[in-house]
Amino acid sequence: MQWVYLGIAIVAEVIATSALKASDGFTRLVPSVVVVVGYVVSFYCLSLTLRSIPVGIVYAIWSGVGIVLISLVGWLVFDQALSPLALLGMAFIAVGVIILNVVA
Repeated sequence: MQWVYLGIAIVAEVIATSALKASDGFTRLVPSVVVVVGYVVSFYCLSLTLRSIPVGIVYAIWSGVGIVLISLVGWLVFDQALSPLALLGMAFIAVGVIILNVVA
């Protein structure tokens, strides 16, 4: 179940961060509410995950997958460019998370 909580934490964080961009500096109500709710859900689920998985592993997965997903959302939703070096960096992040999970 801890992996389900981690997945929910990642998705909630990506939704909240995307809404943060859409909130336009907290001047738009609905995206601002989504930000607050999304981060509360994310950190709550993250705390449940930390009951049984070491913090280093959890944080590496949460932040690494979150970086890649929010970069993809920025590209797909907000029309932000992803350079070849940005894509390479995301590949390194993914490989690093995989290595950390295999070794730990």
